[in-house]
Amino acid sequence: MLNLSLQQQGDALRAKKISSVELTQLYLDRIATHNPVLNAYVTVEAHKSLAQARSADAMLANGTAQALTGIPIAQKDIFCAQGWRTTCGSKMLDNFISPYDAHVITQFNAAGAVNLGKTNMDEFAMGSSNETSYFGPVRNPWDIKAVPGGSSGGAASAVAARLCAAATGTDTGGSIRQPAALCGISGIKPTYGTVSRYGMIAFASSLDQAGPMGRNAEDLGLMLNVMTGHDPRDSTSLARDKEDYTRDLSKPLKGLRIGLPREFFAAGLSQDVAQCVQAAVTEYQKLGAVVVDISLPNAKLAVPVYYVLAPAEASSNLSRFDGVRYGYRAPDYTDLTDMYEKTRAQGFGEEVKRRIMIGTYVLSHGYYDAYYLQAQKIRRLIAQDFVEAFKQCDVIMGPTSPSTAFNLGEKGDDPVQMYLSDIYTIAVNLAGLPGMSIPCGTGANGLPVGLQIIGDYFKEAQMLNVAHQYQMATDWHQRVPATVGA
Repeated sequence: MLNLSLQQQGDALRAKKISSVELTQLYLDRIATHNPVLNAYVTVEAHKSLAQARSADAMLANGTAQALTGIPIAQKDIFCAQGWRTTCGSKMLDNFISPYDAHVITQFNAAGAVNLGKTNMDEFAMGSSNETSYFGPVRNPWDIKAVPGGSSGGAASAVAARLCAAATGTDTGGSIRQPAALCGISGIKPTYGTVSRYGMIAFASSLDQAGPMGRNAEDLGLMLNVMTGHDPRDSTSLARDKEDYTRDLSKPLKGLRIGLPREFFAAGLSQDVAQCVQAAVTEYQKLGAVVVDISLPNAKLAVPVYYVLAPAEASSNLSRFDGVRYGYRAPDYTDLTDMYEKTRAQGFGEEVKRRIMIGTYVLSHGYYDAYYLQAQKIRRLIAQDFVEAFKQCDVIMGPTSPSTAFNLGEKGDDPVQMYLSDIYTIAVNLAGLPGMSIPCGTGANGLPVGLQIIGDYFKEAQMLNVAHQYQMATDWHQRVPATVGA
């Protein structure tokens, strides 16, 4: 049952082959067994999950069930959920109980889905390995010595290890796609503004976007059907009609134009990853697609631009954590200024403090024009590169990550090397485009490799079709980590 897709689990629930309470309990038992090792969840409250499952069973009984009614979903601990501890992976919010629901949570509650718990993450979504969490690192179920990627590493690990049916994540510079690649699952970051950021704890507001993580493209489509929709409480939420993201899954790919950016296959890409990506492209050619050579000349500037803009926005967004209204407060201080200083010094981890300091520096008098404004100009050039590329192709493909999962602690002392883990994903966020990752093979060490698919604005349904057709022809998405059993 736990290896079934969302559609299959939904069919089983509606056919009364299993109840939501029984299905939820299966996952809770599995979490109890494997989470002590994987550390994928920060908070699990079985009584709350089972209460939601009982409500879902009532919906199933009275005929008001929707596609995801009764299905247990894990929520990244960046989404506020009423009555649930919401930590964002930080000591600063260790004991924060949210008084309201994020829009994403509201959408899943309305759909009758079950909240299995809150998944571990890099502190305030700042990290590419899930090692910056105050609650300890998450482990990759394919190799518990390896990282799962970040910042949505807990969600990716939970999906891969079958500790949930699917999960929510957020993506600021690759934080859905990179962990999806490293854990051998599927994940999509939709077009910026498609999913409301209301109740999603902010890191970099012009880049943050929520999205689903699941086993296959069909699962992602069903999740997007629930997550998307206009929310007037979020000024960046787009007023667009709801759409069915699964509508085109079965369309043939004959004539599909796949753009391969030469910049994505240059120095820095591991040979085993390149081989898997090329094999996936060859499979697409068998399915009727044609390959187009394209260029994204400013892509090489994406990482430095991101690490000016994202910290600048973070320094502003995280100024609210001051020990006054909620969250951690230093126990000993002499006056208000001393309380601010000690609270923030003790409450934030090293990576968060590093980014706040960088962001404050680039926004400071004398440096704003030299760094922040220049980065914004280059951001426009990066977005324009994609506009030109999509005149030649329908989708862009390449690696999601330059390598397979690296070991815990391997890059901890070298922030620049850690930042380069997102070299292929960051440009998508800077342009506000949709991007996704699906499994396409295994590297020399036997760990998963992700294929990145980038679409034009609002082309999520087409991207899911492209991914689904590949998954119908291959079985990489069906493989289960041996370390956690079938």
